[in-house]
Amino acid sequence: MVRIRLRRVGRKKAPMYRIIVADSKSPRDGRFIEIIGQYAPRTGDQPLNVNIERANYWLDVGAQPSDTVRSLLRKAGVMKARHEQRLARKLTSSAVPVGENGDEESVSGAGTGTAAE
Repeated sequence: MVRIRLRRVGRKKAPMYRIIVADSKSPRDGRFIEIIGQYAPRTGDQPLNVNIERANYWLDVGAQPSDTVRSLLRKAGVMKARHEQRLARKLTSSAVPVGENGDEESVSGAGTGTAAE
């Protein structure tokens, strides 16, 4: 299983973390697949830096974020944007489109090309 988790870097008493994508069996500071961001909890300005495009890619292909990374992605706005996209997709798929004249015939599937040609 692929996980999105933190990898500690930095000096003693001055932690910095990289947000990485790694196999769940690899050690905390061991092998990883990709770095998608960094988190510096001790800095006052801009402690979180995430590549949103890559984070969405890895979440789409099934990578599971750790609890801490999930909260960091929530702070960065990644999780909210994903939720809104999924909700919009669900609403548009359940909505029934109506033709210009209000006819349902234009939507019913007439002329889909399924007949023998």
